[in-house]
Amino acid sequence: MPSIEYRAKLIRAASLIALGGNLVLGTFKIGSGILAGSLAVLGDGIDSLVDILIAIMALVVSRVVSRPADLEHPWGHGRAETIATALLAFLLFFAGAQLILNSINQLVFERSRELPGRLALAATLVSIVGKTLLALVQSFFGKKADSAMLRANAKNMTGDVILSLGVLAGLGISLGTGIAVLDSITAILVGLWVIRSAVGIFIEANLELMDGSAETDAYKSVFDAVHSVPGAGNPHRTRMRRIAGLWDIDIDIEVDPNLTVYAAHRIATQVELAIKNRLEGIFDIMVHVEPSGDHHRGDTEGYGLSEEEIHV
Repeated sequence: MPSIEYRAKLIRAASLIALGGNLVLGTFKIGSGILAGSLAVLGDGIDSLVDILIAIMALVVSRVVSRPADLEHPWGHGRAETIATALLAFLLFFAGAQLILNSINQLVFERSRELPGRLALAATLVSIVGKTLLALVQSFFGKKADSAMLRANAKNMTGDVILSLGVLAGLGISLGTGIAVLDSITAILVGLWVIRSAVGIFIEANLELMDGSAETDAYKSVFDAVHSVPGAGNPHRTRMRRIAGLWDIDIDIEVDPNLTVYAAHRIATQVELAIKNRLEGIFDIMVHVEPSGDHHRGDTEGYGLSEEEIHV
């Protein structure tokens, strides 16, 4: 698992590449969309401008997450990346909705339209090549830095490639049939795709902000780790959450009630090591020791998951 400083460097490098690439592509597509009279290409260019804002936001986040823990943020500043990912989703949603509204307005209130120029086709082909390269770069850095934000941006750019392919198909059909309104219809479909991507990214970010996790395999790995330690049993009240891609784990285990505090602490320490050997990217582990056979804890069992609840 990369260190916080190294992750911040990787995020900055990926963000600078995304910033430069999208600045070139966005400017070219917007200019081409205006000159060629294509709303679909113009919308594609606006989407690239949103990617520029995302890259700038990622640069700011890379500065924030590299800060050490302090009095106000004892868990560090890693959640800044998750918040930025959620903001990314809102930016995408707004861009997609605006494109749809503009396209509908053009279809309803403009009686006639000229066919888009062939420059629109060239701009879209350049966009497909450029966005493919940027998506691969963001995916590479996202995996290397284990960054949810970069992985989300890679998904966004992969969606941009599919979006540009749709624009290309719409332009081809429009020029081939001579039906100019197909460009506006394509722009609406592009907007719907952008909104779909935004909702998916937000759901993923919101799960982390709510301290949730859909990765049941990770829970199984933790339970297996507990059972691998002699003297440790009945793992329960297990809570796992992500902080900037790292696992923060709380778990209760039961031990022989006749053990000394020192012996029980050693078992808890062995459980921590066993979990670290099975899961990568550990932020912190808190193991709470309880005497086995004590079934009178009442309402203290209100949080966390047990083995039965994830159907081990």
